[in-house]
Amino acid sequence: NNNNNNNSHNPKHKIPSTVGGDDDTLTQASSEESSLTYQEDHHPLVSGSGSSRQSGDPYADVRDRMEELASADKARFVYESNIPVRPPPTTHQQNGSSSGEPDIPPFAAFTTYLGYAILILCGHVRDIFAKLVGKGRYLRVQTPYVSDDTSAYATLLKSWENFYTRRLYHRIQDCFNRPIASNPGAHIQVLERVSQDGNKTMHVLGPLSNLHDSNNTSPNLYTDGPHFQLNQNRVARQCLNLGSYNYLGFADDWNITCQQPVMNSLTKFPVSTSSMRAEYGTTQLHRQVEQLVSSFCGQEDAMVLNMGFNTNATTIPALVGEGDLLISDALNHTSIVNGARASGASIRTFRHNDTTHLEDILREAIVMGRPRTRRPWNKIMVVVEGIYSMEGEYCDLRNVVKVSKKYGAYVYLDEAHSIGAMGATGRGCTEYTGVNPADIDIMMGTFTKSFGGMGGYIAASKEIIDYLRQTCAASIYHNSLSPVVCQQIISSFQVIMGQ
Repeated sequence: NNNNNNNSHNPKHKIPSTVGGDDDTLTQASSEESSLTYQEDHHPLVSGSGSSRQSGDPYADVRDRMEELASADKARFVYESNIPVRPPPTTHQQNGSSSGEPDIPPFAAFTTYLGYAILILCGHVRDIFAKLVGKGRYLRVQTPYVSDDTSAYATLLKSWENFYTRRLYHRIQDCFNRPIASNPGAHIQVLERVSQDGNKTMHVLGPLSNLHDSNNTSPNLYTDGPHFQLNQNRVARQCLNLGSYNYLGFADDWNITCQQPVMNSLTKFPVSTSSMRAEYGTTQLHRQVEQLVSSFCGQEDAMVLNMGFNTNATTIPALVGEGDLLISDALNHTSIVNGARASGASIRTFRHNDTTHLEDILREAIVMGRPRTRRPWNKIMVVVEGIYSMEGEYCDLRNVVKVSKKYGAYVYLDEAHSIGAMGATGRGCTEYTGVNPADIDIMMGTFTKSFGGMGGYIAASKEIIDYLRQTCAASIYHNSLSPVVCQQIISSFQVIMGQ
């Protein structure tokens, strides 16, 4: 087969490897019939006609639309199978494109590009006049520093980058990099800023009395309206937070749910272990988190790491390498892309959520084998996400697993955005779609979205986890997850599990 008996301890060689051949006959892996179990879904389809009218519902104005979209997702990913296209457009989508996204009117597109063209033209004109008269906000001023000698040192920024910052970005700089003076909950307090040089530099306003010392701006411009706030005597604005994960609201009620056990952990454990997991970076809290994760995800064992992005970027290269084939959804996260590129494995992508295309790639990979040599692949691994973060779409996990099992390919599921937030008990995409967790070979997730912490985890069989502890760079080189964060994760798990 591939003479892998001498490496039986290596999970790389434990993944089905004889999935191809030198001839052009389609051979199926020796795996048994798929053990998929489609559980009954615990989420009834709610019409929204009654619940959305209840008093006190903060989403009453969009409740019907939310339930309509949820019903469409259920029909596609849970109750039906092998649906290659989206559901028919709803009444809200009739005026948009066939994909449900609204079309940009030609007038809006034209005026947008025209505005950019005018700004660029005016910026160049102002730069020319500044050089002619020798005076301007952005005119280069000679300093005694040696680095200002352009004959000896290269310029730090390219001309276009510098021009964009000066003439375009600075005009709207007050919209970005806003200082926040509260916890990252559902609502945040954003400090007001002022500029004395046309947005070239920004300064926190502070008390209202500072307005009288600056540009004689009327305080009413800040105090009028329902969103005015004073944060430690500093002028702030109450805003809706759409930039944080905080899926389950632990940032809002942390003082009630997690504060006491987290603060108590500081009396027994340090903030940092100052070591990696393979040496002195493992505490009883790390073990407890791993036990919780493995039982919660329905796997034999788990391993926690100190960064969600690096969980994918370092685990994938430890699992696959040269001679392996990695098949990735076209919309997978950058961390998966980086991990796949660093692995040295051959990479194929299938159209987003298109299991028919995935099956075509698997069949071709089995029949043709590796390029040039036509030898069979050592193993094939399919990588998908539970929720695709940039699109907010669910994975068609049931059909992905069915096709992967059919051809002996392993399934790597990234549940960074779905664990804790999907399913009747928060167990992620497997629970939501009714897929047995035992049919997922490797489950990855993060603690930054639903658990109010940081870091990530890998849940799989004990054999694979033991192997990753010795080969994954995040385990043997990176600093261990903070014990304080471990306690935060444990506390949030207890809340999610009703303990």
